[in-house]
Amino acid sequence: MPPVRQRHDHSDMRPAGRVAMRVQIALRRVSGYARRLQALPLPSFSVLATVVLGSSALYGMSSGGHTTKVIDTLAEPVGFAIDRVDVTGASETSQIDILQTVYGVGAQTLPALNVDAARIALEAMPWIETASISKVYPGQLLVEVVEKQPFAIWQRGQDLTIIDRHGVPIVPFATTRYTELPLVVGVGADTAAADLLDQIELVPELKPRIRAYVRIGERRWDLRLDNGVTVRLPEENPVEAAAEVVRMDRSYGLLARDIAAVDMRLPDRITIKLTPEAKQRRDDAAAERAKLARQAKRGNPA
Repeated sequence: MPPVRQRHDHSDMRPAGRVAMRVQIALRRVSGYARRLQALPLPSFSVLATVVLGSSALYGMSSGGHTTKVIDTLAEPVGFAIDRVDVTGASETSQIDILQTVYGVGAQTLPALNVDAARIALEAMPWIETASISKVYPGQLLVEVVEKQPFAIWQRGQDLTIIDRHGVPIVPFATTRYTELPLVVGVGADTAAADLLDQIELVPELKPRIRAYVRIGERRWDLRLDNGVTVRLPEENPVEAAAEVVRMDRSYGLLARDIAAVDMRLPDRITIKLTPEAKQRRDDAAAERAKLARQAKRGNPA
């Protein structure tokens, strides 16, 4: 008479207990598969390894979040070790750093690799905006990254930081690269810069002369030009004011004069501030004219 296989009723077992029992049964089953696969000739080994990979037991352990080491132990002998990682889209991030981050998740085989965890780890790297990871069995990973685009250099106090278009810091600025990026200065300049820089494109004659965009009181901007002149823009319609400065420079050579600042903050007037040297010359000339006037009044022109 054939042996009678006993059936156990687990209907009254708690859910956690039932899950643990299913995992133990799955582990024993897959361990048996792995031992038999290792004893097979190479062609049959390759075919049957794929079958084992697709088994519900191995998938269940992987998707259920069970230990990575257990899955690595089962998957590595049957040929699913991660032995190749192809990276695309990285220019600022070294491939070595990307590989270290992927392997830092802890998996050594494709079935054990938690793709979401690896993606989150990659997207936490300074330059990486988004990442996607694809498994190509038996042992290849395809990693595609999209890096952040540097937009400006933000100066706050003595600190210089490369930021993206939204003002998000990327990395500290400590290199001879990216010196062509616009320099934005002050509290709030990081998040407000994109709007002004987009508008300043409408004033192409002025843009190449701007050396720094300085945020004042988180309300308005000053422009520091290459000859040391400061253009103080109003809070409202700043680019229209900048265009007016260009028109005055074109007509009167305003920016070539010996001035320190052009104040455009008041809608009904423009204020010009002279450099200290120019102011001294002006004061000296005014004093000389006053002296001559007094002498003429006394009848002694000499």
